Amino acid sequence: MLSFRFLPLVFKYLFRHQARSLLTLGGVAAAMFLFYSVQAMQQGVRDATRVTADDTRLVVYRQDRYCPFTSNLPQDYARRIAAIPGVKAVVPVSIAVNNCRTGLDVVTFRGVPKDAFESGFFGKVRLTQGSLESWKSRNDAALVGERLAKRRSLKPGDRLDIGGITISVAGILDSAEPQDQNAAYTHIDFIQRASGNKVGIVTQFNVAVQEPGQLGSVAKAIDDEFRNAQEPTATWSEKMFVARVATDIIEIANFAHWLGWGCIVGVFALVGNAIVLSVRDRMRDHAVMQTLGYSQGLIAKLVIAESMALSLTGGLIGVMAGVALTHWGNFSLSMEGLSIHVHASAGSILMGLALSAFTGVSAGLFPAWLTWQREISACFRAV
Repeated sequence: MLSFRFLPLVFKYLFRHQARSLLTLGGVAAAMFLFYSVQAMQQGVRDATRVTADDTRLVVYRQDRYCPFTSNLPQDYARRIAAIPGVKAVVPVSIAVNNCRTGLDVVTFRGVPKDAFESGFFGKVRLTQGSLESWKSRNDAALVGERLAKRRSLKPGDRLDIGGITISVAGILDSAEPQDQNAAYTHIDFIQRASGNKVGIVTQFNVAVQEPGQLGSVAKAIDDEFRNAQEPTATWSEKMFVARVATDIIEIANFAHWLGWGCIVGVFALVGNAIVLSVRDRMRDHAVMQTLGYSQGLIAKLVIAESMALSLTGGLIGVMAGVALTHWGNFSLSMEGLSIHVHASAGSILMGLALSAFTGVSAGLFPAWLTWQREISACFRAV
């Protein structure tokens, strides 16, 4: 281990060639920013599609339909679904989106009955601003997800006009569910009329089952109930439904995984090149240091420490820039009315910093080995 008393010497050598060091720091920061952004997107995909033992939600959709514009089910299906053994609650949902394709700023309107929030179906939702009474008192009122509100700078009392639908913001809601954070909840009859006067027609049914182990059997029972109906259904667990719809986003995230590791290789090359050049410029300095009593092993450790400091500093700048962007940007990848939030956990931050340090150490091993192998006489003869 290198003693802390040598750190001032490490940083002195690090910034002897300021232009080269700053350019290397900039390259490392850019690469680690991209790596963190990829991790943030992958974290969002994992959170939206990870099936857990506590999942109790099903989504009932029109069979062979994918976009909300094409899924039309009679609203009175809710009564028949509620009668199926194992079903705890049913909420009919009418969905309208301003863009059915993949995008970063898609607004999803979800029309639900007035008593949907009071029934306890949305148990993880809480209002941070506004009130439920204000939402119930106006037909065009909406409860807006926190991410959507931040992205659009909305607050209670504001009006939002998009895609031919005009709503009045009655409250801002926070939820642990990704889909709630990027949606505007309105009254179901309001969305039905705004979507082409589809009164009595809904996009889907959100179903809560009594026990997590009943998801499969209840889903099969629902589809069997409407197998011969004019509008047959297809039922999935909520996480499987998101994974099925967001196939394109998941494929992009899988490709970005390799892009992220390519950034780590780029960091290795940048830091390694900078340290090799730095060591070559200091060959006579190293000879003087050996003459003064510095061992070859200690000088090699100083080279590795310089490499790690360069990589870790650049990595810290890049990761913190990524944290700031994802936090303040409130980005969400949306497709067909479903959202995957771009965010990363503390583990992703630590992983980025750990990889920066590891890459720095790895990149410094070869130039450190060259320094350790070089004799004092060879250093003095260097030009």
